Amino acid sequence: TKTAVHGKGGIGKSTTSRNTPVASARRGKRVSQTGCDPKHDSTPTLTGSPTPTIIDTLRSKDYHYEDARPEDVTHEGYGGVGRAEAGGPPAGAGCGGYAVGETAKLPKESNALHEYDIIPSDVLGDVACGGPASPPNHADHRTTITDNGFDASFATNRTAASVREKARMHPLRSAGLIGNRTLKRDLLDKYVEACPMPVSEAPPPTEHIRVSRVKGKTSFEMVESQPHPNYVCDSHPDTADQALSQPEGIAPKEVSDRESSSSLSDSHSNPIRSEGGGNDQENLLDPAKMIR
Repeated sequence: TKTAVHGKGGIGKSTTSRNTPVASARRGKRVSQTGCDPKHDSTPTLTGSPTPTIIDTLRSKDYHYEDARPEDVTHEGYGGVGRAEAGGPPAGAGCGGYAVGETAKLPKESNALHEYDIIPSDVLGDVACGGPASPPNHADHRTTITDNGFDASFATNRTAASVREKARMHPLRSAGLIGNRTLKRDLLDKYVEACPMPVSEAPPPTEHIRVSRVKGKTSFEMVESQPHPNYVCDSHPDTADQALSQPEGIAPKEVSDRESSSSLSDSHSNPIRSEGGGNDQENLLDPAKMIR
């Protein structure tokens, strides 16, 4: 099963993408994650440090695609999870989107993916056109990471529209949404009411997630030495099981940008006050646990 993971910047795509494969591997599946971002920062927590990108591999072979071998493209990481990074041109030079579009094809063309059961692709941002929109052309499903915010819901609607468009020519379908950092679901539920699709949950925002990223480890590796944040890992097997079930998926019927914007805005036109007189949103998260 090949899955493209999208969502607005900073929503938690990489965190979800690198922990869910570990959960799938613990289910006995062979998994390889592909980072589709010029920053090549999707998978270092699986290996402890950055490894050569696909662009690096191509450069070393004078861009002769046919000379690339599977072991040149994928590298084994924590828990036996394979990993590959598309990479891109130096910052400020060239077109990162074009690089992602071209390099996303190499693992398939070099037969680097034939030995895996599940291949998630962590795609930069919520861009639904150009190079960043090419990984879904090679995928069975798209999973969108979102939260209970306006911007995330608006971006989710754009990715839903692109799935419906691509479904005309490709087998791509939406596997649904993952509600990340979501302690409240009013806006998320409002969107799903207008554009029905399945929703699963990811961990709430915690300091542990930030620390694991700084230390270059997955959450699963972190709990080996710090068992107390084990609850952070609890939701990833559920997300993995959703992918392992090989859902039929849907071609969602998105709403228009104007309708999406007005619907979400109207739902908060009269802010709900808590019994103590404060705004519920102010009390939504424990500051001690928030990602800083």
